[in-house]
Amino acid sequence: MNAPELIPFKAEEPQPLLREIPQGEPYPVEALGPLRDAVQAVQGQTLAPVAIPAASALSVASLAVQGFCDVETLGGTRPLSLYAMTIAKSGERKSSGDAPLMAALRTFEKEQARELRDDMSSWENAHALWKGERDRILILAEARKGKGEKRSAAEADLHALGKEPAAPPSPDRTVTEPTYEGLTRKYAEGMPTLGIFSDEGGQFLGGFAMSSDNRQKTLAALNDLWQGNPIRRTRAGEGSFTLYGRRPAMHLMVQPGVARDFMADSKAADTGFLPRFLMCEPPSTIGTRLQSRVRPDESALAAFSDRLARILATPLPMDPETRELEPRTLPLSSKAREMIIAYSDHVEGQQAPGGDFYNITGYAADRHVNHHA
Repeated sequence: MNAPELIPFKAEEPQPLLREIPQGEPYPVEALGPLRDAVQAVQGQTLAPVAIPAASALSVASLAVQGFCDVETLGGTRPLSLYAMTIAKSGERKSSGDAPLMAALRTFEKEQARELRDDMSSWENAHALWKGERDRILILAEARKGKGEKRSAAEADLHALGKEPAAPPSPDRTVTEPTYEGLTRKYAEGMPTLGIFSDEGGQFLGGFAMSSDNRQKTLAALNDLWQGNPIRRTRAGEGSFTLYGRRPAMHLMVQPGVARDFMADSKAADTGFLPRFLMCEPPSTIGTRLQSRVRPDESALAAFSDRLARILATPLPMDPETRELEPRTLPLSSKAREMIIAYSDHVEGQQAPGGDFYNITGYAADRHVNHHA
């Protein structure tokens, strides 16, 4: 009998417990409607994954229109607000794919900031005159203390003076990494529609607002805003107030490692925050972005920027004192209702045990379909 052949032992590296993430479906560019030409123009210019400019176009469009309209859904009226997250590694041209579509917004913000400086100068003069007159009336009232008739005259003078002139609101439409308190203050002192936009979204996800002490209240506040609920703020020394009719949009562009860490946090998923996002992680185009393939199309991008600028320049439908938005409702057509019911029923069925969406019920719910219809 021959001796068994000895097989040399070969140590193996530890095997990862996580399966390889399969490549996603191609981005549905054909569903972008009037945004499609601008998105393809930016993609042709940068050769970045088309999902990057697509998410940017959808997000800035959401910011532009969310103050004007709500949309009818199967569950009632909802805001047009959109939360988007684009996952791509460094060097994927996230900023290059975002900047051309944001250019009209940035120009608008710069022009509004210039006008604010003039408005602030006028307000400071008006406020100084109001305060001087009020101080004069109060001094006279103090001198007449105990003289009922003259004191009543002072009260009448104060009433005639009117309310303190309100400072002009901040015209900013975007913020990058706000805290809950900072965002609330922006809504209280500025415009009722804001966008949290960052091509370095890790600064927001890893910032003070998302620290262990603040994450829960930040997520809850952003969930409420997405639903169209009012902001209620109560704090010792500052009193309490409620802000109605505010709208948020969000686009965070993050690297894969940052996204994985955030998505692994149970609070982000269990609170329903992550399922509110349109997320995409497109295949990399690094190594294929040859200059010979660049396809510039300035006309499509110019048309998009012009349309965006005109929408931003249109006065928002809001109460002039409280700045509460008063949007109209976009009703569902009978055909749209039929399509949404069919889609909703399909997704609901796939969430049953054994269905394709059984393990991702939070993400599978039909939360986004009406927002983009």
